[in-house]
Amino acid sequence: MNVFNFKDIPTATMADINDLYDIANQIRLHSLASTTKAGSGHPTSCFSIAEVMSVLFFHTLKQSKEYPKHPSSDRFVLSKGHAAPVLYAAWTVAGLLTEEQNLSLRQNDSDIEGHPTPRLNFVDVATGSLGQGLSCGCGMAYVGKYYDKASYRVYVVLGDGESAEGSNWEAMAFASYYKLDNLVLIIDVNRLGQSEPTQLQHDTETYRKRCDAFGFHTKVVDGHSVEELISIFDEAKTVKDKPTCVIAKTFKGHGFTKVADKHGYHGKALKEDHSEVVAEISARIQNKNLAHPKLIPFEDDAPKIELTGITLSSPPNYKLGDNAAVRKAYGVALAKLGDSCSLITTFDADTKNSTFAQTYKDKYPNRHVECFIAEQNMVGVAIGAACRDRRIAFVSTFACFLTRAFDQIRMGAISQTKVNFVGSHCGVSIGEDGPSQMGLEDLAIFRTVPGCVVFYPSDAVSAERAIELAANYNGMTYTRTTRAETPVIYHPDEVFEIGKGKLIRHSIDDKVTIIGGGITLFEANKAADTLAAEGIHVRVIDLFTVKPIDKELLIENAKATGGKVLTVEDHYSEGGLGEAVLSAFSEETNITVKMLAVKEVPRSGTPNALLEKYGISRNKIADAVRGWAQ
Repeated sequence: MNVFNFKDIPTATMADINDLYDIANQIRLHSLASTTKAGSGHPTSCFSIAEVMSVLFFHTLKQSKEYPKHPSSDRFVLSKGHAAPVLYAAWTVAGLLTEEQNLSLRQNDSDIEGHPTPRLNFVDVATGSLGQGLSCGCGMAYVGKYYDKASYRVYVVLGDGESAEGSNWEAMAFASYYKLDNLVLIIDVNRLGQSEPTQLQHDTETYRKRCDAFGFHTKVVDGHSVEELISIFDEAKTVKDKPTCVIAKTFKGHGFTKVADKHGYHGKALKEDHSEVVAEISARIQNKNLAHPKLIPFEDDAPKIELTGITLSSPPNYKLGDNAAVRKAYGVALAKLGDSCSLITTFDADTKNSTFAQTYKDKYPNRHVECFIAEQNMVGVAIGAACRDRRIAFVSTFACFLTRAFDQIRMGAISQTKVNFVGSHCGVSIGEDGPSQMGLEDLAIFRTVPGCVVFYPSDAVSAERAIELAANYNGMTYTRTTRAETPVIYHPDEVFEIGKGKLIRHSIDDKVTIIGGGITLFEANKAADTLAAEGIHVRVIDLFTVKPIDKELLIENAKATGGKVLTVEDHYSEGGLGEAVLSAFSEETNITVKMLAVKEVPRSGTPNALLEKYGISRNKIADAVRGWAQ
């Protein structure tokens, strides 16, 4: 059995150790004070990791309260985000937060929120949706080891309950595969979950075997022993080619006898017991005059970077009328961006030969991170890698597979991430692979994400420009790439902007405005040719960005065609292009919108047959216009 063996600790004196015990109890008192005043929170979850936080912050982590997110400082991720008060308490002890700020927990005008967010200058990623912190930590550690080649280390505290989340094990497989020996995972095994005991309770041996099997250097320690924690954190710095996992056996509510290791106190402030808790914890503090302890300085060895000059090394090289796949243009654009900026980094889930991230990997193999078939972890890794502006991340896979990582994407928005997502194989137009491979929900998903720009380029030229715009955008983006080849309709020097669409066909006789994107733009154009031969004229708009949408362009052209608008999309009707257009007209009168979209679960078939079957082909578009246009 691989259990902790106590040994001499050369890095700490007995006085240091006593101070760290005192600091742990100070952390408990600050956690208690903030949750009591707020009337809510998770004090017992904070109490279980007080010693862990004390040893990490005041013996192990190299950081600065003057510049908490310095590129060279150690990273800390509290994956069990409900224990946020313990993080605020640690920074209060360090002197970054005042006691008054700490006591503003959960107030509507305070950044000291119920779960950590990067509104605070010492938080890299938002946590609290459990099971995501380790993936982000893996991204930070990967960048530190392979790109920055710096001495900073990454520490992640995971709750035992959240260890049931599969994304953690995706992350552990990633960490061991890439030999992230600068990563330390601490699992707080406090036995009790929210509504009942956790699966393994205090079976630390099973935890150890599982973490060992995933390739971690694993040790079981008493999570309330400062001495054992110091020893294992010191040891972790000597481990090579393996991440370290510390299985910390703790007790929820430790420090207050009445609630320690007792069920029923999760997420409850100890308001009625406040005085009793303060008395019991305070009695254990030996040094009553312990001032703000100093943090350990870091070595400033991370390279300086500049996020400027991110441009295509050459303009799009296509001729009007050429056939080219948008997904292929994505890879070409990445390679061109990589020529001008070495920070461009791609993340893929074993689909790179289909998404065409392979093009970038072939040119810049060391700037591609293969995450294998583990999309939730891939998203978290990219979010972590992009922290502190260390990388410009592009995440690509089939659009349908991004749906399983939507919680990570949602949390990415809360984390203020600048990750760029790219989804290929969209809609029924992919054909024979069938509905499980068809991205039909992706526009709806990304439209809901605050601040996310949603690109829908229709040809190769607009695709390259979309990726260039995405790389320079200060926030999250999503680009929808079509599988099939489509004609090039834009000149290489065409200018594209976020929130600006293109009117690609119009006349003074137009009766209907048709709005499409990707494959349906070309179906609309072909329908327009058919209708023109019948004497019915329509205009066609390419949205380019579904979000933000070009309201001015849409309203102007809708009014020019008598308020008649037809939207066509290779996407489910809910939340997609059509409803985005409807939102643009929400304050307008005398505009009618008809929507053609996929309205049922599709099936396999040839692309053209499926476009026809599900009502979004050139023929169905022409049918929808006839009669209405008279």
